[in-house]
Amino acid sequence: MVREDLRNIAIIAHVDHGKTTLVDEMLKQGGAFRENQEVADRVMDSNDIERERGITILAKNTAVNYNGIKINIIDTPGHADFGGEVERVLKMVDGVVLLVDAAEGCMPQTRFVLQKALEMGHKIIVVVNKIDRPDARLDEIGDEILELLLDLDASDEQLESPVLFCSGRAGTASLSQYETGTDLVPLFETIVNYIPAPEGDPEGPMQMLISSIDYNDYVGRTGIGRIERGTIKVNQQVTVGDYHENRKPYNSKIVTIYQIEGLNKVPVQEATVGDIVWISGIEDITIGDTLCDSSKYEPLPFVKISEPTVEMTFAVNDSPFAGREGKFVTSRQLRERLFKETLRDVSLRVSETENTDSFRVAGRGEMHLSILIENMRREGYELSVSTPKVLMKEIDGVMCEPIERLVIDVPEDGVGAVMEKLGSRKAELQSMHPSGSRMRIEFLIPARGLFGYKSEFLTDTKGEGVMSSVFDSYQPYKGEIPRRNTGSLVCFETGESITYGLYNAQERGTLFIGAGVPVYEGMIVGQSPKAEDLVINVCKKKHLTNTRASGSDDALRLIPPKILSLEDSLEFIADDELLEVTPKSIRIRKRILDNSLRAKTRAKLGQ
Repeated sequence: MVREDLRNIAIIAHVDHGKTTLVDEMLKQGGAFRENQEVADRVMDSNDIERERGITILAKNTAVNYNGIKINIIDTPGHADFGGEVERVLKMVDGVVLLVDAAEGCMPQTRFVLQKALEMGHKIIVVVNKIDRPDARLDEIGDEILELLLDLDASDEQLESPVLFCSGRAGTASLSQYETGTDLVPLFETIVNYIPAPEGDPEGPMQMLISSIDYNDYVGRTGIGRIERGTIKVNQQVTVGDYHENRKPYNSKIVTIYQIEGLNKVPVQEATVGDIVWISGIEDITIGDTLCDSSKYEPLPFVKISEPTVEMTFAVNDSPFAGREGKFVTSRQLRERLFKETLRDVSLRVSETENTDSFRVAGRGEMHLSILIENMRREGYELSVSTPKVLMKEIDGVMCEPIERLVIDVPEDGVGAVMEKLGSRKAELQSMHPSGSRMRIEFLIPARGLFGYKSEFLTDTKGEGVMSSVFDSYQPYKGEIPRRNTGSLVCFETGESITYGLYNAQERGTLFIGAGVPVYEGMIVGQSPKAEDLVINVCKKKHLTNTRASGSDDALRLIPPKILSLEDSLEFIADDELLEVTPKSIRIRKRILDNSLRAKTRAKLGQ
């Protein structure tokens, strides 16, 4: 049977190309909201971090009705670190809408997600978005997309994919680049006519593949997936297992079934072939599991999720200020939280270390792990984090490291500085071509060569540069890359920072703190321009004397400190340093806090 009343699509694109904004307009024009309903911008970005940063982190489902046809839409993340989300949800759909920015064109993540969609044989609808940008390059974008499809070995049918021209913000779409359109009807029509309807046997034994997991403390784990065959009903007995038989199949019962209507989950008694549903009641359900009718157990194969490339050590906070600000501070609580995250995020790996207080956490990139740290700190966790390290792999007896494909878009006067910095980080130039008054340069660079580079890059390009990268391949180890050519300003004693002490210290480098901040011995309070660390006393008071010169009590002028965000701090820390993260503070510290002990250790190691 063909379900003509249903279409399942995913919207895929590079970060910031306007997926979520377009979905907003599709919901509005699809009648998902009341006429007088107040709707926030980017309504699909539901968690706080997504709204603050303007990025999508978790793939989310919604549905609109167009002329009696239900269109299930999955809004996917555009950042390469959350590619694991995209790979999974592509199993639930029959076609994809590929969004490309009318000015930026095809970027690394566009290539990555498109490749995954082509491998699965999905039909593609190309949407050139933001056509109302003053720097839009509509003539060139079409050629770039065609080149990309050829490069990725698309089939003849995929090369003939329809192309639409949209403005997500204005809610318009047209089939011609010379017309702006008045609404999104051309997009809805193309989806209905071009994307195949789901097919399957509604009378056959039930079969459903779990592609995503949600979790809350009231219901437990909820499996999200698409019904491949048969009909699923509340209170139905099912057999649960996975294709690779990592676990023994077991029997369970479905307690609730939900479907998406607009932005709401609606409970239903049953669902059939092609429907995307939420089911609860199966305690140990995980991504890649197949639910089958107990009479016929046939597990389905699942897409292999790409391996993590970056690792950090998460440990219990043992600084002098430990336990003052956090609610969850013990190793047991930290362990529970990290392993709970692996239930929801298949791209994350957590493993025990020989030390009971620390855990190795591996993910797809710095952003992937920093979002986890930010979520944990908002929940009240206190922890310390080590510098990120890349995960090496032995291939045919050769030690190999992950290589990233990096695309940089910079003003022409910033090209020299960027080339020089990336050359020292072992980047290899792949291509370079002008784009208006800017240059687009493509490199292959070791993943560790990107650690700590972003802030330097923004400084070198006066904040006008755009950089993005995606995992490319594993290649033989490229040799040493210097992580940082500056030192740290290390605190001399425990106390509170005083204006007088800071005034004397600010000549030594850039400070990270202002006056009145609690500090401890071994805490890093600034950056030294020289390669070695300097110990400074920011708690130093001015000793008063009986005779004072007339100008000695003038106000001391402090240079405003450079406040580091979580990402900035992760980029800054060196191998002998740790990042202390609490719900209220982010502090950088030395692993060995005692200044004299640290100096002796360095002398012993001959540094």
